[in-house]
Amino acid sequence: MEFRTMKSKKRIIIAAVVALFIIVIFLIVSDDKGEYVPYTEFVSEVENGEISEITISGETVNFYIENKDTLYYTDNPDYDMFKADLMSKGIKVTDEDTAEEAAAYVTDIIFNLLFIGIVAFGLYKVLSSEKKNFQIIKHTNVTFADIAGMDKEKKDMLGILDMMKNPDKYKQKGIRPIKGIILEGPPGNGKTLFAKALAQEARVNFIATRGADFQSAIMSIGPAKVKSLFKKAAKHKPCIIFIDEFDGIGEARNYAGAGIDKENNRMIISLLNEMDGFNSSDGIMVIAATNSYASLDPALVRPGRFDRKYTISNPNTETRKELLQLYSKGFTFDSDVQPDKMAESMRGLSCSAIATLMNEATIEASAKGSNMIDADCIKEAYRKTRLK
Repeated sequence: MEFRTMKSKKRIIIAAVVALFIIVIFLIVSDDKGEYVPYTEFVSEVENGEISEITISGETVNFYIENKDTLYYTDNPDYDMFKADLMSKGIKVTDEDTAEEAAAYVTDIIFNLLFIGIVAFGLYKVLSSEKKNFQIIKHTNVTFADIAGMDKEKKDMLGILDMMKNPDKYKQKGIRPIKGIILEGPPGNGKTLFAKALAQEARVNFIATRGADFQSAIMSIGPAKVKSLFKKAAKHKPCIIFIDEFDGIGEARNYAGAGIDKENNRMIISLLNEMDGFNSSDGIMVIAATNSYASLDPALVRPGRFDRKYTISNPNTETRKELLQLYSKGFTFDSDVQPDKMAESMRGLSCSAIATLMNEATIEASAKGSNMIDADCIKEAYRKTRLK
């Protein structure tokens, strides 16, 4: 209740300030100009010495006639010697900004403050993105033992990382180290987990990012973040840069001319420059994961930038058996549950779907006060996850 009261008070104060500002501007703009007099009559009054005081206010000349309280105004001729001519006749002359000029002045101040605020916010986002989004992870606490299957990929990757960590050994043989790797395939099959395990097994630093981390409402912030990412990786090499949802930053360029397309094009160009600007022998490797390889820009995924592509598909039967054992640690299967048949029945499920299913099954077993997974646990797990 107290929180709502404070919130209401703040709203009232803000509304009062805005209302006061509007009233002031209105009073300035709607100020009474007085009675209009043609310029020829004004000149006659000046020549006759009947005007005591004049105020030049933008496009108008305000004046008082001797022995009269009425305010008069006429058009401002606005020639160079106008003020001097009036003063030579002994008339007191005052310059004053018009209401329009005052309002314009206030508007300019507000606009400048907003502009400065936007620039400052943009700089803050650039400077903070490196610290906030691109954290160095020294230990991912994920190993290949936590990943079922993918034996060939594991072996290949460790060989690639040996090139990254020992570039001189391979340079002597004339072998160019691998610069970038694409992991593509349907979601939920461990692309991110695989990259984390790779960094842990190789004992190198790891920076995890997503395509969405480079998106910004402010133009040119995305390319600046790309440069910031590679700059940070260079300071902490050997290092793996992992970019998940890679199609969020590497989607094929569109030259339609829309602002969002131009920003996307700038990010791709920045990424191309960074990929070409560093040597993988410097101890940096980029691993990108995507569910939509076909949508990526061809220039980005060509050999020399991303040299290898691995397809991480839904698990096969043998891998599904491994996953059942992996995600049921601490539990046993009842005699009415046959893991081999279960693995067959799970054809087409992703790794994450199987993990979710087994997690529900273990929850059901625990609710019974048992560490035995029976057929009823599996059936209830399917019902809750709606995987069938």
